Amino acid sequence: MKTTNTIAKAMTGLGFLFIACSASAAWDLDNNSSSLSFVSIKKDTVAEVHTFESLSGSVGEDGAVKIDIALSSVDTGISIRDERMRKMLFETELFPKAVVVGDIDMKQFSQLEVGQLLEKDLQLKLSLHGNSKQFNAKIVVVKLDSDRFLVSTTRPIIIKAADFELVKGIEALRTVASLPSISTAVPVTFKLVFEQKN
Repeated sequence: MKTTNTIAKAMTGLGFLFIACSASAAWDLDNNSSSLSFVSIKKDTVAEVHTFESLSGSVGEDGAVKIDIALSSVDTGISIRDERMRKMLFETELFPKAVVVGDIDMKQFSQLEVGQLLEKDLQLKLSLHGNSKQFNAKIVVVKLDSDRFLVSTTRPIIIKAADFELVKGIEALRTVASLPSISTAVPVTFKLVFEQKN
């Protein structure tokens, strides 16, 4: 009986240790399994979906989130448009990346079981084109397996060009493409997969 109790206590201790380690573990973003998309609207009614192909980031042991978006990796499906957006809109030579930061409760996520999901609001700060703004993102977190979890938006985040001094760039794109209009507000969605560091 004594031996059984000792084993049970040891197993319980190991369980708490596993939860504690999971809560304090650092996680890296898996670019190949992740995506970030935005929708542009031209001529008032023509909507097109664009993406950024290069994302990197991590969730630290303290729950600090940092995502880097390489703006030169913008992919609209048309190479000349990609080049124009890099030069005329994002000005990637001066501002090569956008950065998103935030904080999450790692303890909440560590308690999720595989397949279980958690919906929550997350405060994020986007730094883009020399400007920063806070956003509230509604997200869902799903534990995929023991060392991977998925974070995705449940509704789009609306980014306004005026908040990041991008209106002038949009107007330049509109002029060069001979378009009557390009929307200065775009909905953004993301699907991010994080893997636990070894």
